[in-house]
Amino acid sequence: MGRKYPEEYYLFFEKFNEGEYYECHDLLEEIWLTDRQNKYLQGLLQVAVAIYHFENGNIYGSRALFQSAYQYLQPYRPEYWDLDLEPVIEFIEKALSVLPNERRISIEEVKKIDFPKIQLHLNKE
Repeated sequence: MGRKYPEEYYLFFEKFNEGEYYECHDLLEEIWLTDRQNKYLQGLLQVAVAIYHFENGNIYGSRALFQSAYQYLQPYRPEYWDLDLEPVIEFIEKALSVLPNERRISIEEVKKIDFPKIQLHLNKE
């Protein structure tokens, strides 16, 4: 039985749930570069990179990417490519609400923030 989507899409979810956000970027970018009109992929890619930036104290970059991901994912609600986007949108909203106003913070400060967690799973067919 063949898979419905590119292999990198499935690997993205594995790496995302393992907290390998930089690798997520590389996986989805491969697909997105062949279809730059797919804002859904760009939005998911940006969620992963936003978390990566947050974990490294780049609050400015994290906020900017979460905001653009939020906008990119809106037209694909409530579900697209077998992913329920409602929890993703809620996660983005929560993440934005806890980001401090600084542009950059230390890793020690990052660890003190009650940052939301999310696991992404495709809906079964």
